[in-house]
Amino acid sequence: MSHHGGTPKASTWVVASRRSSTGPRAPERRPVEELNRRGPEGYSVGRGSRWRGPCRPPEAVAAGHEEPPLCFALKNHFVGAVIGRGGSKIKNIQSTTNTTIQIIQEQPESLVKIFGSKAMQTKAKAVIDNFVKKLEENYNSECGVDTAFQPSVGKDRSTDNNVVAGDRPLIDWDQIREEGLKWQKTKWADLPPIKKNFYKESTATSAMSKVQADSWRKENFNITWDDLKDGEKRTIPNPTCTFDDAFQCYPEVMENIKKAGFQKPTPIQSQAWPIVLQGIDLIGVAQTGTGKTLCYLMPGFIHLDLQPTLKGQRNRPGMLVLTPTRELALQVEGECCKYSYKGLRSVCVYGGGNRDEQIEELRKGVDIIIATPGRLNDLQMNNFVNLKNITYLVLDEADKMLDMGFEPQIMKILLDVRPDRQTVMTSATWPHSVHRLAQSYLKEPMIVYVGTLDLVAVSSVKQNIIVTTEEEKWSHMHTFLQNMSSTDKVIVFVSRKAVADHLSSDLILGNISIESLHGDREQRDREKALENFKTGKVRILIATDLASRGLDVHDVTHVYNFDFPRNIEEYVHRIGRTGRAGRTGVSITTLTRNDWRVASELINILERANQSIPEELVSMAERFKAHQQKREMERPQGRPKKFH
Repeated sequence: MSHHGGTPKASTWVVASRRSSTGPRAPERRPVEELNRRGPEGYSVGRGSRWRGPCRPPEAVAAGHEEPPLCFALKNHFVGAVIGRGGSKIKNIQSTTNTTIQIIQEQPESLVKIFGSKAMQTKAKAVIDNFVKKLEENYNSECGVDTAFQPSVGKDRSTDNNVVAGDRPLIDWDQIREEGLKWQKTKWADLPPIKKNFYKESTATSAMSKVQADSWRKENFNITWDDLKDGEKRTIPNPTCTFDDAFQCYPEVMENIKKAGFQKPTPIQSQAWPIVLQGIDLIGVAQTGTGKTLCYLMPGFIHLDLQPTLKGQRNRPGMLVLTPTRELALQVEGECCKYSYKGLRSVCVYGGGNRDEQIEELRKGVDIIIATPGRLNDLQMNNFVNLKNITYLVLDEADKMLDMGFEPQIMKILLDVRPDRQTVMTSATWPHSVHRLAQSYLKEPMIVYVGTLDLVAVSSVKQNIIVTTEEEKWSHMHTFLQNMSSTDKVIVFVSRKAVADHLSSDLILGNISIESLHGDREQRDREKALENFKTGKVRILIATDLASRGLDVHDVTHVYNFDFPRNIEEYVHRIGRTGRAGRTGVSITTLTRNDWRVASELINILERANQSIPEELVSMAERFKAHQQKREMERPQGRPKKFH
């Protein structure tokens, strides 16, 4: 950049770089003609510089400037913002102040020179200072930076080396935690108190002795429980063996149950209802198809209706149900409508649905939100939904939500839900990740699980295993579908969307009526496919694991695993789609050489469920074990072991 006398003859604004050397060196001079050769706008990016801007117009050069340039330093990370995209910001400053601005990039800060009259120089500097100040304020507020600590952060490295550690300000974490707690109290201070206990124990339930209660639990799938409260443990309530025992004081609930035609509660419902109705946080661990949805819905209706506010002034929404998939969300909403209670309104919020319609429903006012974490987080961040009045929270199929990577969205959502809420969590498994989630978001919960915490398949399903080759898998499935009876209904599970489409096309070309369900289909098509399968219009559904959770079709007679799932947990969830609501079912699973890693785990599942184990499967497990031992012996010493 060059200038003659006091007038710059380079560009209107230039970001150059003074190269470091052992001695002082003048800025590199670039004549106007050289810069003009760089293009119609004069932009160029070169080594050691950020921008070299458009050339200064000849008339501006001729005009000259009597005043010496006004010089000041600018932090390098603000240079790009001051220049703006394509120089838009700095051009605007120059035109409004009638000045010429040059920026020379140096270390640790850039040098800004403003040419023009003294008054205009001052004005241009004030504009830049105000702009930089706003940038700093925005940065500090977004990052949560305490300005008291900024001087030590912004120093040059050479200065920092001379500062003793004791001179630097120390962060008082205790004070920060204390201020955080104060802020939390202020945030929730104006909310009304929550009423949680609505349980009135029946005579029959209270008359049950401890021996009788323990005997009942053992006979009903070996129900076990634990109190996760610190200190003195509470006694688990006796199970409610009939609907009257649980809801004798709530005739509207009893009326809905009678309409549905239920005879008696499922084991998980019998033990969960007296806990939830007392306002205690609950973790319910049970396999799919055991009635976990009504475990939280029925008490939730009562909880909402009896909160200590006038009905016309009810704070909405009051109940939130988070589910991993849209199918499960729609199913839960269907249950809400089926057991409609005292005019409570619900809305289903999920990705793939019409966002504007969902927002409109929320604006009308709802009592219950059933949502997938992604879409609800979107509406929450854009202030379309207020979760401040949620007093009853459900994390349904928590293990699946964590498997799908929804934990960050769940964390963001729960920041806006009052901490003294009642929380119910359901899960089909009890891995460490779910345990950790429960520790974070439930307060002194009780855990009830049906069977064992180890993975066990539903005992009402007969499991058949076929060890075959990839080439023969199709013929096995085709033979099965051709031999289906008129009353059979089957879900065929595949591993990928492309496989689902391929099988669907082949079966349709073979005049076999089917529907398919996977994530790439439009939401309305998925809903239509599920409706056709539920009503029996089609009896074959090709599905990915998207449908392995929450797909509640009671009359599914068979599950066919065309592809083995990615892990043994998904296998259990898949076959749990049949043998539901007191019925029995059959699963058929084809395994190939590609699946031999899961053979041993599958044998354990079959043994626990008292199922027959094919010799081919045992042989496959032995071959894989031998293969692993051989690889272990052949591995060079010092080479790290791979973990699967």
